[in-house]
Amino acid sequence: MKVSNRLGKQKASVVVWVFLLGLGWLLLSFVRRLEGRPNWTNSVIGDPPTLVYSREDLRRIWEWEIASGHYPSTRPIPEEIRLAIPPVNPGIPPGKHQRKPKKSDRTYAIPERTPSTIGIGSRREYINITAHPPNIAYPPRVPTGSVADLDVIMENCDFSQQKYVRDCLEVMRLGAGLDVGRHVRRANTDDWKYIYREAPSYTREPPAKQRQLTPKQQKMLKDGNSDAGLWQRDVLEAPLTNLSKPIPAKPFPDLDGVCDPDYPKVFHMFWAGPFNEKPYVAMLSFLFTQNLGLHLDQPDPAVCHPQFWMWINPGPAAAVPNPNAVRDMFRELADSPWAAPFLHPRFKDVIKFKMWNTTEQLDGVPELKDEWRSYQESLFNSGGTKYKVPSGKEKEKAAAKQFAETASPSATVQSSSSTNSTSDGKVAPASAASGKAGDDLYNRLGSTSADEYDRLSVVLSDMARFILCHRFGGTYLDADTVFLRDWEELWGWKGAFAYRWSRLPTYNTAVLRLNKGSALGTFLFRTAFRNLFDFHPMTIAKYTKDAYLEPLLLRLPDAMFDPAWLAQEGYQRDRPPFPMFTDFKHFFQPPVAEAAAPQMLGFDGFFKGAYSYHFHNFWWVPFDPARNFPDLGPKFKDGEIKARMKLKAEAAAEAARATKAAAAGHKADSAGDEAHKKQAAMRASKGPKISLEPTDDDLKEFDREDQDVSMDSRDLAWSAVLKRTFEAYIRGERPNMYGEWLKW
Repeated sequence: MKVSNRLGKQKASVVVWVFLLGLGWLLLSFVRRLEGRPNWTNSVIGDPPTLVYSREDLRRIWEWEIASGHYPSTRPIPEEIRLAIPPVNPGIPPGKHQRKPKKSDRTYAIPERTPSTIGIGSRREYINITAHPPNIAYPPRVPTGSVADLDVIMENCDFSQQKYVRDCLEVMRLGAGLDVGRHVRRANTDDWKYIYREAPSYTREPPAKQRQLTPKQQKMLKDGNSDAGLWQRDVLEAPLTNLSKPIPAKPFPDLDGVCDPDYPKVFHMFWAGPFNEKPYVAMLSFLFTQNLGLHLDQPDPAVCHPQFWMWINPGPAAAVPNPNAVRDMFRELADSPWAAPFLHPRFKDVIKFKMWNTTEQLDGVPELKDEWRSYQESLFNSGGTKYKVPSGKEKEKAAAKQFAETASPSATVQSSSSTNSTSDGKVAPASAASGKAGDDLYNRLGSTSADEYDRLSVVLSDMARFILCHRFGGTYLDADTVFLRDWEELWGWKGAFAYRWSRLPTYNTAVLRLNKGSALGTFLFRTAFRNLFDFHPMTIAKYTKDAYLEPLLLRLPDAMFDPAWLAQEGYQRDRPPFPMFTDFKHFFQPPVAEAAAPQMLGFDGFFKGAYSYHFHNFWWVPFDPARNFPDLGPKFKDGEIKARMKLKAEAAAEAARATKAAAAGHKADSAGDEAHKKQAAMRASKGPKISLEPTDDDLKEFDREDQDVSMDSRDLAWSAVLKRTFEAYIRGERPNMYGEWLKW
């Protein structure tokens, strides 16, 4: 009996202890939830925190951006920022003048527990943009100084709220008057209006008196400086007490001129490698769509015309430019049939070529200039994959090793599956070339195929876009982008933005707006610096998420800039946009059953309503295989002939290589000598020397190709139709998309 009683008491004590431990765990969980501590189970195992700022500094960033008018939105501020007193916001009008969407459509209803902002900005007039007879063949320009209400765009286009790209394009099309000549009767679509004009600041009303703080606000004010609940790194940055003064927020009517120096209308684009038809088409689409005044004898003084800055990296991403790099760059541009047309004096005020110098650019960023050199050997970091730039001695050793291997008859060919990078966060060492002299990862300049992809230039461009926007202001676009409409109202919106990575709630920075010298920019550069210079868009999303700054870098719907992405990945195919691409290659090579649409509908039928189209690389696929040369008419005929002669020479060389390689391969196979086969292939790759000077027979051949339609492609891809449309504008055979004829 005594033994059984003793066992019973032990069991009872165990039960009591289990109960007490469980109660303690529940209490601890409750306290952690109250404090807003991160839920560690939601984070990726091994994924470290990125935050290097305190909560007080995060509030400073929010307050600076709001005071500068960079948050023209009624979307809520994250509660984790603990803004006890809602800041005044010059980017939105007072509450009684704010536009109230229908309750059924309010995606961004503000919870009562979340502090908002107090609007003190100018009133908004949402405008109806329509063409009026007799000018109804082309859409009208959006009035200068207009602003896009991106809250309305988000309400109608946000994929996370089950909005369709097809419907989003209709809203954007109607709101900008792009449906001219194709408008059909609809019910009242006033809720779709997203373009407005602001009243002058003298019409603003004084802000309402601050209400007495609630007990919750008083507690938030008392506890606001605590960093409890923030997932931070061990070492934080110095407090952000040296931020510049906020930029005074001015509506367009208050400007001294038509251009606002604090918000320059500049498109940036970065290019490495030989200038080809990809940047050529991007720049033509800029001329075809943007309000540049090229249809006038003199620029319109009432319009601020945008500029296009093409940044050329003159060598491999890891190389240092030589002292004559700028002169050499312009000489090569003038010699390039694809680039030379944009050096014409007619375009000198709207297109600028600039040389990219990594050292100079990093020295121009105040947040980096004193420290970046300590990381210069590992500047290339993308999503945790680091590329170690070899030093001079390492390059010499690699070159000597490569020469010895290629010179030896018994040398084996390096496996094509080898790589210079790692995906586990380790540094990738410099390695020998991939089998072709000068074509290793660090010497590659431009992407010539999927197997020879210039990865380092892509990684460099991830950083370059943030540097350019932070230093100079404006908007960055990847070179695989085609403009589809004027961006006037997007310039009027003063916040920062990128767009959504298809179905994933992260960024794609193929389009990036970041204001010049902003507090958000300071945060991004210092955070990236402390995270080993990682500017991959998904890492940028982690920076802003960890810091509760995501609303300040607005993640716009990909329907605006990348309307084919969701359908290409298998989403929304029940109601896809037009055209529907199930593969990005269909832009260049549409299925035969769908290949009638491009010629029949033309530019006007291509994702009408979107601001641009992103074709996702395909650098090695020509836009127009049948006419893979700049076809801009008599003014640029010399460049056209040069490009056609080069194509002819390349075709002849390729035929000679194929013939010799086939013969060499047959001999090697019969002898069973792989080394002989390799050497024969290398000799054959040199090909014959062919003159690029055209003969009379060459010119006659080109004329026959232009006159004989049977020598053209029967079905034209969307890429070819767009290229030929833009070229027809330059040749003077048609106006631009707004009915304006180019004047020389």
